[in-house]
Amino acid sequence: MAKDAYLVGLIGSGIGPSLSPALHEREADRQGLRYLYRLLDLDVLGAAPEAVGDLLRAARDLGFDGLNITHPCKQLVIGHLDGLAPQAEALGAVNTVVFEDGRAVGHNTDVTGFAASFARGLPDAPLERIVQLGAGGAGAAVAHAALTLGAGRITVVDALPERAAALADSLNRHFGPGRAGSAAADRLPRLLEDADGVLHATPTGMAAHPGLPLPAALLHSGLWVAEVVYRPLETELLRAARAAGCAVLDGGGMAVFQAVDAFRLFTGREPDSAAMLADFRDLAGAVSAPR
Repeated sequence: MAKDAYLVGLIGSGIGPSLSPALHEREADRQGLRYLYRLLDLDVLGAAPEAVGDLLRAARDLGFDGLNITHPCKQLVIGHLDGLAPQAEALGAVNTVVFEDGRAVGHNTDVTGFAASFARGLPDAPLERIVQLGAGGAGAAVAHAALTLGAGRITVVDALPERAAALADSLNRHFGPGRAGSAAADRLPRLLEDADGVLHATPTGMAAHPGLPLPAALLHSGLWVAEVVYRPLETELLRAARAAGCAVLDGGGMAVFQAVDAFRLFTGREPDSAAMLADFRDLAGAVSAPR
């Protein structure tokens, strides 16, 4: 007999503004489920990121069905799990943990979430040459997604050149030689002249980190620009890209589709992705509206 009640949560730092609880609970309401989504905020708890293992064990003991995991715990949680899905193992990062049969299994729905958002929002975008800004956890996820979608080659640029090189090496091991490379930021003008598109996966543009991740003058109408930041939805990068005539994709779709995939993992039920997209736009609008 299928369950009709679920207890899930999110572990991370500074997660008070997260839209995940409302996204999950609204979908559960549509499906007639009792569904409680709790925030386990390290900042509120006064806990270090390394406490993720203790929180994971406590959640399992308290009967949680699963957890979402976000910054700064996506790598740290791996050592406390009983197993990894192939996507999470390939990335070395987990954003969803499912408790089943006494085991904690890690998944990564950032990859599938971004792939679904990109295929929906930029379905005809050329993918031969891509420049990616950012080589952290989000960067690894979107690069995997883009190469899974058939990207020819991704050149990764990061403030830490060794991190960009490490991600490129990992991508080449996973997808085959020559699919990825890294470059210093001073090569951006030349790289963007010939590129098809830009994947942006740094924190720049978030409410707490305003600004542009590259000079606006480098953007041109031959590029598409895909963003992972979704708070705010309209980042300075997207405004500059629209002004330059670029096709653009905001970060909202990735936020929704990773939640769609996590809901499916937690419940075994098929969520209504169109309704969840509408929920997100409603919730994001309510958050940004003047009070």
